Amino acid sequence: MTEQHIPATVLERYAGGRGVLADAGAAAWTVEVHLERCGRCREELARVAPGDLTALVSDVGTRVLHAASSVPQMPARSAWSTHVHRLAGLRRAWIAPAVLPRILMTVLVVAVAVVLDVLDALDGDAYPSLVLLLAPVAPLAGVAAAWSRGLDPAHELVISSPRAGLELVLRRTLMVLLATLPVLAVAGFLVGVAPVRWLLPSLAFTAGSLALGARIGVRRASRWLALAWAGLVIAPGLVLREPSAILEPVFLPAWAALAVVLTAVLAAYGRGFSRPADPRWNR
Repeated sequence: MTEQHIPATVLERYAGGRGVLADAGAAAWTVEVHLERCGRCREELARVAPGDLTALVSDVGTRVLHAASSVPQMPARSAWSTHVHRLAGLRRAWIAPAVLPRILMTVLVVAVAVVLDVLDALDGDAYPSLVLLLAPVAPLAGVAAAWSRGLDPAHELVISSPRAGLELVLRRTLMVLLATLPVLAVAGFLVGVAPVRWLLPSLAFTAGSLALGARIGVRRASRWLALAWAGLVIAPGLVLREPSAILEPVFLPAWAALAVVLTAVLAAYGRGFSRPADPRWNR
């Protein structure tokens, strides 16, 4: 299947009921995802569909309309109720239920870091800023919850839907960043840490958790990256009482390059998020 349209041979196999199209390099559910967005391919599918199938669909449609006409009409939904339902659907498309507690936990951790930084400043700045040390990996808790069966009770339903895939993962990750980065910016302002020192590292870690998650699962990737940062940067910084050199502005080009490379890796391997049967997404 090309990126533009589904080949006619694949559509014919799909219309004929042959679900797994291994020899054509596609699967039925990937065809359905494309059909949902492409009117031209839907028209082509209607053209190649067997006559008996078309007749069956038409007969079912007629029977459904006849049965529906005899059912008492439900009261019309109020404008407010419609608005609420639309918001609920939008929330499910952009935010995983498990993300909200993780974001609140992140806010609490950042608040504690601010308090400790203020107390340390009053005591003579003996330690590097905890806000600076935590900021690069602070969004990872929310990112891990955005795509994990262990944290999302509706994960199986989500990954089996036609809209599952990299786009949905990026939507939910974007909402995590929109919720955590302003909190980190405010915390940095309160303790005198400029966003320029941690923003690019934070984006690089976010892209890294998704790119590595394409191989081992997002939850596991986020956990490993956070632990590595804690062991290689946070702990030595507190022991030596000086921040790591990789958080200095001189390393910003390297962080930017790393973020770009990891984003490219994510784009290359992100199709794995569209495979609901893959056990990686169950971790």
